[in-house]
Amino acid sequence: MPAMRIAILQNNTDDGPAYLATWLRQRNIAFDVFDFERGDEAPASLADYAGMAILGGVMSVNDDLPSLRQAEVLIREARTAGKPVIGHCLGGQLIAKALGATVGASPNIEIGWWPMQTTDSAAARAWFGEFAGSTPTVIQWHYESFAVPAAAELIGSSDACPQQAFAIDTLLAMQFHVEIDAAKHALWLSASQRELARLPGEPYVQTASVMAAQMANRLTESQKLADAIYSHFETLAKAASGS
Repeated sequence: MPAMRIAILQNNTDDGPAYLATWLRQRNIAFDVFDFERGDEAPASLADYAGMAILGGVMSVNDDLPSLRQAEVLIREARTAGKPVIGHCLGGQLIAKALGATVGASPNIEIGWWPMQTTDSAAARAWFGEFAGSTPTVIQWHYESFAVPAAAELIGSSDACPQQAFAIDTLLAMQFHVEIDAAKHALWLSASQRELARLPGEPYVQTASVMAAQMANRLTESQKLADAIYSHFETLAKAASGS
């Protein structure tokens, strides 16, 4: 039986899989990264993959980009085949749009380390583990947010953005970034000075110095939450591949 393999869709070259890649390598799980900004084509299908992860990006899911439309096709294929998909920020918005929900301006621009309330449902416990029914602090960086598709279950919310995570079948859409690691966090902060300077007075936008000061204390919890999410993703991928 061939080894289990994961497809990772990357929308921007400087927004890579970070902790997700580290986690997969530590478990000897093979993966292929498709960097759309670099010019990679999305896989024609997921026949060779046990699951798919979709990363964030600076574009809107409503932009007329072939890579986004192909991602939606693959999301629907994965759902039909019972293969897991996890979407980080833009990736979560793509899951929502692929399943017929709208994506538009978020009630608040949300940038920085902010608490998220998770539910204590069976779906939340499966995906979030010990963090179900609690208030983990996660890194956020988004201007848009998703509505929850029909039949999906909302399992995460926040004061700034009520739709933070939903689950449906083997799919998890997240508005936040559990793939963050120290290097990616530092890259974002170094590249964001002009962006943050344009957002004075936004109640849910932290300064770079505030984010940097919080990172050391917040990253451990964020990666523990990622461990829970990625572990369930692995379990579903193994079941889909017969591993």
